[in-house]
Amino acid sequence: MIKLAIYGKGGIGKSTCTANLSAALAVRGLRVIQIGCDPKADSTVNLLGGRAVTPVMDWLRAHDDDPGEYEEISAVGYGGVLCIETGGPTPGLGCAGRGIITTFSLLERLRLFERFQPDAVLYDVLGDVVCGGFAAPIREGYAEDVLIVTSGEKMALYAANNINSAVHNFEDRGYAKVRGLILNRRNVPGEDAKVRAFAESAGLPIAADIPRSDEISRCEDMGQTVIEGAPDSEAAKRFFALADKLLTR
Repeated sequence: MIKLAIYGKGGIGKSTCTANLSAALAVRGLRVIQIGCDPKADSTVNLLGGRAVTPVMDWLRAHDDDPGEYEEISAVGYGGVLCIETGGPTPGLGCAGRGIITTFSLLERLRLFERFQPDAVLYDVLGDVVCGGFAAPIREGYAEDVLIVTSGEKMALYAANNINSAVHNFEDRGYAKVRGLILNRRNVPGEDAKVRAFAESAGLPIAADIPRSDEISRCEDMGQTVIEGAPDSEAAKRFFALADKLLTR
């Protein structure tokens, strides 16, 4: 089973990359779960036609007991992808990372993975903060592989370096490993050289090179991935290539 965490700086496009990769894997015939691990709870909207699934933390605040079935805290999106969002605390109160830990514990009690039997689970994780909660997907053994989304922008590369260092701290415990970078282009000056220099210094391959694309923006305006809305576009071809690379591994 593919168990992949996708990290990156806030606003770098990791949710776009995760949703398109989920859709590409689904088109290839896999049963896919995507779990958004961000308080904004917007990771899966483009798999759901622009709709938002109720975040787990919102559901728990509104009910006294656990849900009886995982269907109560999930929604089925494009290609049959099962979409779940952790959500977070009431704004200004509590720890956002705690929402991830709480959600993962709930999914274990509901026996989600045993019952749904996915071929791939993708975790979309905020990378600006690498505290215990946001590190849970790699620290608790949920994910085996990590891809880091970056552009050639200084702060994106800074965050990518922090994430790579954080993951390395757990390598000797048999936890997830960084398998490469997703270059999500912003067309900044010298972008290709900057990202390739970082990749070489970190000893990481560039697993995918996603072009700056009006098709991505157009499809997202319609609540779609490019896999659904523009499957013949260059961007879609890059996501399919990344999906095929993961399947070959």
